[in-house]
Amino acid sequence: MKAVQVVSPGNMQMIEKEKPMIEHDHEVLIKVKMVGICGSDMHIYHGTNPLATLPRIIGHEVTGEIVEVGKGVTGLQAGDKVVIEPIETCGKCYACRLGRRNVCRELEVYGVHRDGGMQEYIVMPEHLVHKVSPDLDWAEAVLVEPFTIGAQANWRGNVQKGDTVFIMGAGPIGLCCLKIAKLKGATCIISDLSDERLSFAKSWGADYILNASCVNVREEIMKITNGEGANVVIDAVCIPQTFADAVEIASVAGRVVTLGFDSRFSQIPQLSITKKELTILGSRLQTNQFPEVIKLFNEGTLKTDGMVTQRFTIDEVKDAFSFIEKEPNQVRKAVIEF
Repeated sequence: MKAVQVVSPGNMQMIEKEKPMIEHDHEVLIKVKMVGICGSDMHIYHGTNPLATLPRIIGHEVTGEIVEVGKGVTGLQAGDKVVIEPIETCGKCYACRLGRRNVCRELEVYGVHRDGGMQEYIVMPEHLVHKVSPDLDWAEAVLVEPFTIGAQANWRGNVQKGDTVFIMGAGPIGLCCLKIAKLKGATCIISDLSDERLSFAKSWGADYILNASCVNVREEIMKITNGEGANVVIDAVCIPQTFADAVEIASVAGRVVTLGFDSRFSQIPQLSITKKELTILGSRLQTNQFPEVIKLFNEGTLKTDGMVTQRFTIDEVKDAFSFIEKEPNQVRKAVIEF
């Protein structure tokens, strides 16, 4: 069968490998139907993801159909439409005992530390496979995983009805954060450098859009909030300056959520944090968000029209990565179809 493997930085190959087989009672065999290309996949390809090990079959935004189940599997059956929860944990460390498996001491992510879903078939343990409605289009189901990232960021920021939420960045994850925040009843401000992305964010429910290359974002938010600032700031741009800006823009008793892996330092004075008694929160992957996000998808509460912008076949995967590199502002979510 075909699989897409990043062999070394800048070197991605289509390889042939044996179709996997169920080896344990609580495993299922999935025929992969669609895989989303994430920013982290691009970083692995470029050699800038510090966590990935190579060579690696990439892909963690995965949807498919179960074709076989192990004899111990009770909650799933052949023919089910499913999505994959791409994290494996130890279940014993402090984070796992606390219910925060996403930061397990021995965390392994499919597509990063373990081979992922950009292959025709994959075997997964039952507990990491979630059934979705058969009525969902594959292009909807493939978005469940990225929306769990948005749900996690909102959970970490304790977004409440009536909050003003400022989302920095109108890329795929910023948009996922936006949708979830709106469903929670927040007023949402979103910034970006692209008018096209901001226009789409407006169509997705953003109350205010700010082009950071044209306006002073902090001043505009203070005008919008009558000098209060944003109660929750979600930094989905993730560079040193945006993190520092987030601390200044946050209101008193505000929450700042960062999703970044940038190892460079941000210059942030203690005064802003202490005086406003801010809460600074990291948000990584997700924990226990799949059931609720799937419910929103199944009910039709979460609308994703326009999110998938490009579709490529598995044989066109190099073209897909090249297009994303050359035309980033035209891409919200590109997917590989099997």
